[in-house]
Amino acid sequence: MKLNNYFYLLISLCLCIILSSTYAKTVSPEDCQACHPDEYRQWEGSHHDFAMQIADKNSVSGNFNQAVFYKQGVKDGIKTTFYKNNDRFMVKTDGENGKLQDFEIAYTFGVYPLQQYMVKFPKGKIQVLDIAWDSRTHEEGGQRWFSLHPDEKIMAGDVLHWTGPNMNWNYMCADCHSTNLKKNYNQSDKTYATQWDAINVSCEACHGSAADHISHATEIEQGNRNKALDKEWLNNKKLSINFPLAKQRHWQTHKETGKPRLSEKSDQYQVELCAKCHSRRSQFSDDFVPGDNFRDHYLPSLLTESLYYPDGKINDEVFVYGSFVQSKMYHSGVICSDCHNTHTLELKVPGDKVCQQCHLSSQYATATHHFHQQDSTGADCITCHMPAKTYMGVDVRNDHSFRIPRPDLSQAPGIPDACTNCHEDKSSRWAAQAIKKWYGKTPTGYQQFSPALYAIQAQTDQTLTEIYNVLLSEIPNIAKASVVNHLGDYPSQQTLMTSLQMLNSGDADIRRSALQSLSSFPIQHTLKSIFPKLEDPVKTVRLEAARILSALPEGNMGKQQKQILDKAIEEYRQSLLFISERPEAQLSLAQLYQNWGKTGQAEKAFIEALRLQKHSIPAYANYANFMQHQGRETEAYELLQQGIKVTHAASLYHALGLWFVRSKDQQKALINLQKAADMETDNARYQYVYAVAMAAKNPQQAIEILETSLQKHSGDVATLAALMNYYKQSGDQFNADKYRRKIEKVMTYKIQSK
Repeated sequence: MKLNNYFYLLISLCLCIILSSTYAKTVSPEDCQACHPDEYRQWEGSHHDFAMQIADKNSVSGNFNQAVFYKQGVKDGIKTTFYKNNDRFMVKTDGENGKLQDFEIAYTFGVYPLQQYMVKFPKGKIQVLDIAWDSRTHEEGGQRWFSLHPDEKIMAGDVLHWTGPNMNWNYMCADCHSTNLKKNYNQSDKTYATQWDAINVSCEACHGSAADHISHATEIEQGNRNKALDKEWLNNKKLSINFPLAKQRHWQTHKETGKPRLSEKSDQYQVELCAKCHSRRSQFSDDFVPGDNFRDHYLPSLLTESLYYPDGKINDEVFVYGSFVQSKMYHSGVICSDCHNTHTLELKVPGDKVCQQCHLSSQYATATHHFHQQDSTGADCITCHMPAKTYMGVDVRNDHSFRIPRPDLSQAPGIPDACTNCHEDKSSRWAAQAIKKWYGKTPTGYQQFSPALYAIQAQTDQTLTEIYNVLLSEIPNIAKASVVNHLGDYPSQQTLMTSLQMLNSGDADIRRSALQSLSSFPIQHTLKSIFPKLEDPVKTVRLEAARILSALPEGNMGKQQKQILDKAIEEYRQSLLFISERPEAQLSLAQLYQNWGKTGQAEKAFIEALRLQKHSIPAYANYANFMQHQGRETEAYELLQQGIKVTHAASLYHALGLWFVRSKDQQKALINLQKAADMETDNARYQYVYAVAMAAKNPQQAIEILETSLQKHSGDVATLAALMNYYKQSGDQFNADKYRRKIEKVMTYKIQSK
């Protein structure tokens, strides 16, 4: 008997040793299954499970039976053939040199509504094909190959070609489709050694390392720990992040208003965790651990013109986070798992019923609320409050800002609204009038920042007023952060003081935007306030402060201050080196080295930027400017000519025009400046510079150019100042005074008395 006990004890000890060595590194979903079978079953077969797979007969959805697809959809386009070579999945398509080549499919990417395919290249680089498989049913228009860029003729060498930098998996995609991914780019030999703990999005991607969790649980199970007295276990289950269970979140209906409210304080860290992948952001490290501050590893995008419509609705592919944090739902404490099953990723209940978990159907699922026929599309919560847009050809995604339809804000050209998405034969004006008739007023909703974003984009004479309206209102922080940096466009004592105040905000995005605004002011007025942000608790803020102060002369700086500055700048440099395979990172490195006086390193970075992307317009412009500062005018001219030949970009014609200005060749300067102005008639800066160059020859024509530009950009300060000066020079004091008053109005915010 004693021998048997000894034998079993020996086996148990060996098993513990095996478990310890196994879980010291990575825990697989199968390891979690034993204790969490329901969660495993829900996760298995989900989009997270199928985020990335090795290409084989079980994972590939597409037709590889000699299927032929022509890019640009015509027979004379590039012919791509999908076929099989024994058990290998193959594609014959245009490679890096533009010629047809055979490639083996190494991995699949996603599963529904589309599946993409990946090819290994030398030096560890992995590229994603820009022809994808439509996984939808025949009835839905699927079961076909289609191009992700159907309306563009993209050839080899283009950044969007499937062999180009914007279709590179290592940088563009990998971080979100695999668990604990390390990119491992080596700038010296231009290679990747990308690794992952799990090829897909597994348990540890969201819950963090589970080794200690399993070890601890095993000890409790074996009786070696008292679960009830184990504070570590009770606190966080020995995980880096501990999610609240659904039963721990109590949404209650207010008796008087009928509206839901959370009975206890809500922690939004789950939203920040999901934001790691479900957001439009840039990345500056790959050592994120669930529970970390999102902004210590990523920089989320704000409500910029290229990404969002002026009313804040989704435009470009921005995913979810930037929309959700605009919403009243988010600010009331709603988190992702209130609506979504975090393992299946499906809605917890289908359709409008997910809304009715909190919102009373007796109050909202009625014609007195939606004014549409019951069970019609117009009566659907999601259709009206989460209007959808299609990305990647077939992927329909809903806006998560949960906004009240405001067709009155969508009357500017190109801005969609939920009403005319269905009523395609009607106008936004018609929809706005209908809503006002229904409710007796225009419902304002929570996102009341559209006038400010529109004014900023159009550079109207109301821009500064609208910026202050946002800053002085109860408006989502993402909107405030999106306008604060524009205070610096209107430099005055007033905007300087406001920017300094915003620097003390509790929101990191607002603090960072305030730093950007302050960079427009003389450093002697801002240094004392910017310097402490080198030690801000949030990395995105520290990096921006370091960027601004990287050109700061050491002067009489004390030893401690120098150490703080050096540490922050090195942190900034490392963040750029992390993405050094990107031309924009090389340009930032070049500027940093210039600030340090290291011109040799700066030039290497410029050259690397152009090697990485020969069509990089900023690389040509900034490198030429660098050469000019060194007195290498001829080289700068040749570089600009080369850039124009490759890109035909307005900004390079503009730069070339300025080169001719410095060379005192007025005629050629005007030709190139006019070219840039004609190519981008909405660019107030190009119109202004062209007019200034024209003024030496024909002041009246310069005034006409400026007046035309002002019709589109009524608040552009440079244009207004030039008009004031040229009218004054021409003896027209009336118009000179008119524009002087206009400048004063544009540059000053007056508090409105109620």
